[in-house]
Amino acid sequence: MNVRQLDISRRTIAVAAALIGTVSLVIGAHAALNMRAIDAAKAVATDQVTGPIGQSSRLALVIGNGHYPDASAPLTQSINDARALSSALRKNGFDVDMVEDATKDDMVRAVGRLKSRIKPDTVVMLFFGGYGVQAGRESYMLPVDAVIWKESDVRRQGVSIERVLDMMKEQGAKAKLVVVDASRRNPYERRFRSYSHGLAPISAPDNALILSSASPGKVVDDGKGEHSVLVSELLTNLNTQGSAESVFNKTRVAISRASEGDQVPTVSSSLLEDVHFGEAGG
Repeated sequence: MNVRQLDISRRTIAVAAALIGTVSLVIGAHAALNMRAIDAAKAVATDQVTGPIGQSSRLALVIGNGHYPDASAPLTQSINDARALSSALRKNGFDVDMVEDATKDDMVRAVGRLKSRIKPDTVVMLFFGGYGVQAGRESYMLPVDAVIWKESDVRRQGVSIERVLDMMKEQGAKAKLVVVDASRRNPYERRFRSYSHGLAPISAPDNALILSSASPGKVVDDGKGEHSVLVSELLTNLNTQGSAESVFNKTRVAISRASEGDQVPTVSSSLLEDVHFGEAGG
């Protein structure tokens, strides 16, 4: 091999080495970028998993039961009420879980979902529209698949409002709001030997506000409107965006006056602080 050939070979080797180095740098840079992308994806995934998924300072469980097999006609107002109230509460900053025509399993699961999301700073609201029955001095929300022949069936197949309130308290909810539109003459009343009309008084635990469509032991008839009298007035007063206690009391007074005392809703309060509608954090 002469000197010229040797020189060409050296240059070829040098060029090849440079090309290999450049390719290595490109591959390394590409790999680094890929690792950064993977790390970023992991970071996002971690935020999604460990972040406050589905948490809110305002939660509402809205249940509207209308189609009871034992009833002579469906309670169409209950479904309409649940939908309209859900919309109004969302506008007021509530994260709403709405359930229509809930079976016992549906109601138990819904209460379980609510329980899992309550934090110490949470304002919680429960609405139930449908049939309610009192048994053993407790008021029970009845699912659409309830089969009621005696008082013990109510306790077994219904969902106690008081126990839901106790759950809210145990979870440390900041405030508890309850609206019960269930003081209707239900299709089970003639099956009991000793039967009490309407609902039992619902005692308010600490920092709670409860609105019921009628006085304890009283029943009311549904009107012919799209919404029940209670929810119709409640929706009107929600638009004023005042305190929850003021909204509930205005609703009670309006219904009592409009019915000339035939229907007097009950408001029970043990609130220790103001809760305002129209303010997502209040």
